Amino acid sequence: MTTTHPNPSDIQFKQIVRDHWVLFFIQGLVMAILGLFAVAAPVIATLAVDIYAGWLFVISGIVGIITLFTRQNISSFLWTLIAAVLALMVGVLLIWRPAAGVVTLTLLLTGFFIAEGIVQILAAFKYRSAVGNAWTWMLFSGIVDLVLAAIILMGWPGTAAWTLGLLVGINLFMSGLALVMTSLACRSLTEAAAPSAAKA
Repeated sequence: MTTTHPNPSDIQFKQIVRDHWVLFFIQGLVMAILGLFAVAAPVIATLAVDIYAGWLFVISGIVGIITLFTRQNISSFLWTLIAAVLALMVGVLLIWRPAAGVVTLTLLLTGFFIAEGIVQILAAFKYRSAVGNAWTWMLFSGIVDLVLAAIILMGWPGTAAWTLGLLVGINLFMSGLALVMTSLACRSLTEAAAPSAAKA
């Protein structure tokens, strides 16, 4: 007779979510609410994502330049300087002319959705024994990401003005919902384990 030993990564994952399920629940709830707002106003959300990305590039470029000149012994000084300046320029352009950057960001978002969808599907199968029935929500969220990527590619480029905001909203909502359901599943596992421990 063979005995099955629990996967250490499953135990660790379950323990982390179980110990901090409230934080995961709040994070998922906030993501879901922000997702609904983005779906309700996709054009505004599209510009917001563009400006947000612009500021990320600006901050990255500034930090890169400061780091470069405060640590002058950095190897590949010229290439690092070029990368930092390019990041700064891209960020300024995205903030100054957000509409022009929407098309590029939409393409990048498509790649992100494909990658995230594959990762979520793989994670759902990997951790299904650790999170109970909540793995189906992770699986569903990953499938939705892949469907969203397909929608972007099929409607390209006419829907670029609103697609970015709408799809980010749907992605936020589905990822938040998956996080909420996973945290609740791990909380119920904790509650079920408590009476058993008391009896022992």
